[in-house]
Amino acid sequence: MMGPAHSLSGAAAWLGVGAAAAAAGHTMPWPVLVVGALITAGAALAPDLDHKSATISRAFGPVSKGVCEIVDKLSYAVYKATKGPGDPRRTGGHRTLTHTWLWAVLTGGAASVAAVTGGRWAVLAILFVHLVLAVEGLLWRAARVSSDVLVWLLGATSAWILAGVLDQPGNGSDWLFAAPGQEYLWLGLPIVLGALVHDIGDALTVSGCPILWPIPLGRKRWYPLGPPKAMRFRAGSWVELKVLMPAFMILGGLGGAAALNVI
Repeated sequence: MMGPAHSLSGAAAWLGVGAAAAAAGHTMPWPVLVVGALITAGAALAPDLDHKSATISRAFGPVSKGVCEIVDKLSYAVYKATKGPGDPRRTGGHRTLTHTWLWAVLTGGAASVAAVTGGRWAVLAILFVHLVLAVEGLLWRAARVSSDVLVWLLGATSAWILAGVLDQPGNGSDWLFAAPGQEYLWLGLPIVLGALVHDIGDALTVSGCPILWPIPLGRKRWYPLGPPKAMRFRAGSWVELKVLMPAFMILGGLGGAAALNVI
């Protein structure tokens, strides 16, 4: 999938989680619903940090480009070291390590630990990174004609405002984890969800996605999961643009309304 579809699917997924929580009698505070949807929209772009042309690899200038090169080399090294006898030869690390359930869990867990141990500045950094990515994904047309600095300023300002809102009593800094010292522990959950939604989206495309690594399937450890090939599509095709993206918008709207008990 392309960046905008990944971000839309991520936001829709979190809004769906909000709807499920409301149905179970554990309604999310509205700031958690909004911030979670934005973080998931941004996190749904993160697995493509192994690709130099991806949105996330360009979003933070030389910094993200440098990180992209490191992640690509790391992913390729892990692939070569762990590939099974049925796995093909590769020349790069795209759609390997960062496109697995293990990577999703590790990055989400790292974010939760950072949020709890690093205090307010760690929370602001997590929000800033993912809000910039959310802008790049959800508002991609505007982001492409705007300067990077403007997008960064929007991300920083939004992160500061939303962190202030979440800090207010009852607004969700302690949502789900209410024990003292566990504020913002939940921030890792939308990051995990965003990464997994990205992987599922890529699994629908022609190349599939090795979500289950390191669990072997047959002679392959990097088995590209996906539906039957007749049901797959190419990234950026009309199926993605004309069918999936409108569907994500509708589902996201319905999920948000249900999460807020509007319907």
